[in-house]
Amino acid sequence: MIKKLVWAIVLLIVVGLFGAWLTQDYWLPEWNQTLAEETERYQQEGLAFGQQADQQACLEKTLSSFDRCSGFACTVKHGKFLNACLKHAANSPEFCKDVPAYNEERSDDDKTWARESCWGRDIRGEGCRLLMRQQQLFCSKQTD
Repeated sequence: MIKKLVWAIVLLIVVGLFGAWLTQDYWLPEWNQTLAEETERYQQEGLAFGQQADQQACLEKTLSSFDRCSGFACTVKHGKFLNACLKHAANSPEFCKDVPAYNEERSDDDKTWARESCWGRDIRGEGCRLLMRQQQLFCSKQTD
């Protein structure tokens, strides 16, 4: 009985994926357009917030807002907000203190720093760590 149920679920998933693939010309362009518009909106909001805040406030606002969502699209939108915000924000003297230098290949120290930074704010998930990488990249560019 359980085997039949598992096979039925697998079959439904496969049929659903195949159906989505067949109909992608109908829904994918609209989804991409909506995502692009939302991403642009987040970037503009980040720019506006950054003009009135410092770098630390940009990071805190991004992470507090991010904690209420999940998924790749959410991480991208919040990353756009953070980048735009940091570019226009007032300097925070302690913002880059103890932030490891950015490297394409993350070291164990980088991973630990990002994980501890997120967990210290009680934010779980890979998306938070990707946002912390944005802080690393920003701070590395400031010291160059």
